[in-house]
Amino acid sequence: MRHGIVMFTSDRSIAPATAARLAEEAGFASFCVPEHTHIPVRRDAAHPRTGDSSLPDDRYVRTLDPWVALSTAAAVTSRIRLGTAVALPAEHDPLALAKTIASLDHLAGGRVTLGVGFGWNTDELADHGVPPGKRRTVLREYIEAMRALWTADEATYDGDFVSFGPSWAWPKPVGDVPIVVGAAGTSKTFDWIARTGDGWMTTPGEGDIRDKITTLHRTWREAGRVGLPEVVALAGKPNLEQLDEWAAAGVTETLFGLPDRTEPEVAEYLHRLAGTLADR
Repeated sequence: MRHGIVMFTSDRSIAPATAARLAEEAGFASFCVPEHTHIPVRRDAAHPRTGDSSLPDDRYVRTLDPWVALSTAAAVTSRIRLGTAVALPAEHDPLALAKTIASLDHLAGGRVTLGVGFGWNTDELADHGVPPGKRRTVLREYIEAMRALWTADEATYDGDFVSFGPSWAWPKPVGDVPIVVGAAGTSKTFDWIARTGDGWMTTPGEGDIRDKITTLHRTWREAGRVGLPEVVALAGKPNLEQLDEWAAAGVTETLFGLPDRTEPEVAEYLHRLAGTLADR
């Protein structure tokens, strides 16, 4: 089981490049950042953790662009994987986003993992023209269209929300860009993953995930997928007994949150966390 770091980037935090370099030096396998293009002041959508329109952290309104952040991280690292936890592709033009991700993966030497979400903030999605009740369909079509651009010499796609004729688009990603879906562990989510994704990322505070992983594996097999899906678990404080249980259940990677602290404090936290995990 791999261990990675997720940083809630903002305009007041240490630089993502600095955090990624420190994480790589401490031996972590991945470095991830989130995405929100903006937060509408008036919202009908409740935040999953607060249950109402209030936000648990003001960094939601201060989040850096994930692809700019990860490009700076790519320039100062060589091994650590670079991912999103999570990005919101439905808020972008899929042809332009495909170019951005492919360019980053090309320049980073094939280190990009695309963690995606359907988007809890439906008001944010509405500002991007995503119709009510169509988040999952839009995301599926965008992912399929981007994969076509990443893999075909002459790509085409014809859907309800994105359509283009034979087109050239380079660079291509170095290899496959894994797509991990960050959403509640429900049958609906797992059906979507088995059809379109490469794995599941838990949501913050998700309960016992062992039975959910069993359901995901069954859904995966029933869909005719080979192997096993990636399972990325968002972790709090390191609980070694829980980590062993997760590994046995099929978790392939954990992500630990980075404190919003100074560079020396972040470096100390990472080395302390790495030491704790090495004791397993």
